[in-house]
Amino acid sequence: MANYNGPVCRLCRREGTKLFLKGERCYSDKCSVAKRPYPAGQHGQRRRGKLSDYGMQLREKQKARRIYGVLERQFRRYFKAASRTKGVTGERLLQLLELRLDNVIYRLGFADSRAQARQLVNHGHFSVNGRNVDIPSYLVRENDEIAVRESSRDRAYFKNLSEVLGDRRIPEWLTLDAANMTGRVVRLPERDEIDIPVQEHYIVEKYSR
Repeated sequence: MANYNGPVCRLCRREGTKLFLKGERCYSDKCSVAKRPYPAGQHGQRRRGKLSDYGMQLREKQKARRIYGVLERQFRRYFKAASRTKGVTGERLLQLLELRLDNVIYRLGFADSRAQARQLVNHGHFSVNGRNVDIPSYLVRENDEIAVRESSRDRAYFKNLSEVLGDRRIPEWLTLDAANMTGRVVRLPERDEIDIPVQEHYIVEKYSR
């Protein structure tokens, strides 16, 4: 599936908040949102009026899509899947997005951003339960083990990563064995563990119109 390949800082500026699309840069003084907290373009600094209900719904949906790097058709499929399961639809939607393999790789600290994680998965550097998986949208399950493939561990990127991997903070629904470069999904994530700036009830309202 195609992905957005344009300047990602523009996306953060459009939403008016950090979406953490460029890894460490988002935490530094180089962050574009910190320097220019308005949309890009010649009309970016014009005064923006109050958003309508539809405008709020659209912006929250766009933020979620951009954070996880999902295009509209795929995002809609996630919503339909979430709406068919028990529980709160908005929370279940975010749960499904969190369980994407590229997001789990990012959460485990194997990549600095979801875009980088997506590229690493595409290049075949990871396995799930011992089986090679190169599909970023692959949905992991409870007790699944994610590991850096043996053939990839001698690469310079993973050698350097092994020195700092154990220092990275990971969410409680995952466990990390830094020495063996493996991680495990111990349970499904809860809403208060999903630290993204999205009000998911607006997304539910938009697709329920």
